Order: sequence, then C-alpha cells, then structure tokens
Amino acid sequence: MQNIKEKIQKGGLKATPQRIAVYSTLLKLGHASADMVGEEVKEVFPSLTVATIYNVLESFVRAGLVVRRFSSNNKMYFDVNTYEHAHLYDKDMNTYLDYDDPGLIRLVTEYLKSKEIPDFNLTDIDIQLIGTFKERQQHILKK
Repeated sequence: MQNIKEKIQKGGLKATPQRIAVYSTLLKLGHASADMVGEEVKEVFPSLTVATIYNVLESFVRAGLVVRRFSSNNKMYFDVNTYEHAHLYDKDMNTYLDYDDPGLIRLVTEYLKSKEIPDFNLTDIDIQLIGTFKERQQHILKK
C-alpha cells in the first residue's frame, strides 16, 4: 500500500483513497477498462462512478503512471506496465497480455531509426501482435 501511495505522489498526484483503490485494482487486473476497474472498486467505494474512475485513470496517464491501449472493440484499456514491451491482443476476447521480447523491440526500433518517413515525426513505437490465444483459459488467467 505504501509503495502505491509513493508511486502516485511521485507522479505529482495526491494519493487519495480513491486513487489508491483504482491503482491497486489496475495492478491486480493488468490491462483494464474503466468499467472493469469500476466493477472491482465498487465493493470498497460503491459511490465511485465509472466517469470518475475514467478521470482518475486519465490523470494517471498524464502523470506517466499508466498507458492507454486502444482495442478493436472501440474500448480504451489502461496498462499499468509502462516499461518498454509489446502486447499480444486477443481480438475475440478483447484481452491483452504483455509480451516481453527485447529482440523484437530492438529490431523494429533500429529498422525505423534507419528510415525516414516523409512528413512524419516518429515519437513512439507501439508493437501489438493481434490474434487469438489457442488455449484461452490459461492466458485469461495470466492477464
């Protein structure tokens, strides 16, 4: 709990009980939408609305504590892992799984650094592999 409080404060935010609950829930879920976080948080804060949770998550994005993920079902997910990594996205289940492959990231980064894309300023590289998990249950539990 203290680590979460310190992390929120290092992001320049006040560590309110609601923010701590939202961040703790996101740590538990990994990649989650505001609705998913709301379902988990409502036991502790039943009056906390999804809109408020979304605003808290957006404040975390601005503070660099989480990253947005856009899914093919037009839902925004938030990723608590801000280190450099790729994602596996199951398009049928709309779920994400972190995919740590430094070689892939290095290969793509080096390739794009050697190219100049006309009239485009590259600021970030986001690698997302899209498909479906062969054995869903195992991967859903790892989210």
